[in-house]
Amino acid sequence: MKLKLTLAYNGAAYCGWQAQSNAVSVQETLTKAVADTYKKRCLVTGSSRTDSGVHARAYVCTVEGADGSDISSVIPTEAVPRAINSKLPEDIAVLSAEIVSNDFHARYSVRSKTYEYVFHDSYVRSPFSSGLAYNVPPISNEMLDRMDRAARKMCGHRDFASFMASGSKIKDTVRNVYDCRVFRRDGMVVFSVSADGFLYNMVRIMAGTAYSAATGRISPDDVDSIIDARDRSRAGQTLPPHGLYLCRVEY
Repeated sequence: MKLKLTLAYNGAAYCGWQAQSNAVSVQETLTKAVADTYKKRCLVTGSSRTDSGVHARAYVCTVEGADGSDISSVIPTEAVPRAINSKLPEDIAVLSAEIVSNDFHARYSVRSKTYEYVFHDSYVRSPFSSGLAYNVPPISNEMLDRMDRAARKMCGHRDFASFMASGSKIKDTVRNVYDCRVFRRDGMVVFSVSADGFLYNMVRIMAGTAYSAATGRISPDDVDSIIDARDRSRAGQTLPPHGLYLCRVEY
């Protein structure tokens, strides 16, 4: 059996989820905390590779003994979050834990993921959203409507090569976007997208393209031709990572 953990983290201090030799990652930090909690080396497997500076509200990973041993019964499941959190820095938290079977894979068992890109739209920056949202000038209701119309045109089973970072070596660029929309929540503008998978920088480019529709650089009706072009230069800018959140992983 394995432990399935759901985490939240502020990614500002990390190079992303994936462990790297030259920078501090969320995976490395969690792996150390888990080893300290269980007093043995453990294997921590994540559901995706979030980029440097990207945040998560509900990131999923699994934990098992590095030697293949079952650690799920060592600590009562309900006590696992508190036990591991006592070893973690304040910008990472285990929200919940549950026991899953050995055939569950945090990455390959995923059916869909939902990301949100958050805009703080004001001429005056907020110290309370600094590093947690992308500050832009005010977005009117008309602009918000154009963003939403552009976002909704990004839905479907399509080739999203136009929304992939230049230089990426991924060959299969077809993805199924189940839902994509823009709305206002708690004073912020939120670009939300759910899909069966994402290309490198895909959400940040999609959000940048929707923002281009808000500012009038493109029309919402241009989205279809942008997708069909399979040309990165046709889409909007890659927005900064600090506005991006992984919000849900479905299995």
